[in-house]
Amino acid sequence: MSTTYSPTRSAQASASTPRVSGAFKSFWDSIQEWRKWERLRADLGSLSDRELMDIGISRGEVDYVASNRDTDPRGIRSAG
Repeated sequence: MSTTYSPTRSAQASASTPRVSGAFKSFWDSIQEWRKWERLRADLGSLSDRELMDIGISRGEVDYVASNRDTDPRGIRSAG
């Protein structure tokens, strides 16, 4: 008894694997980015108004700063 394997079937299975892996990686990266944003937002939110003033932002800018980590809220590009 002989078993015949179809080359198109195995090609389809291997072609969908990178798409699934890519979709999962994109999803995972998005979750990690959201966690960083949420952590920074919580850390900044826990500071007093005086501490926020010392680092150059107001309480109303906390969400903006958390969402745009590499942009200075005063319109000046930050160093890092």
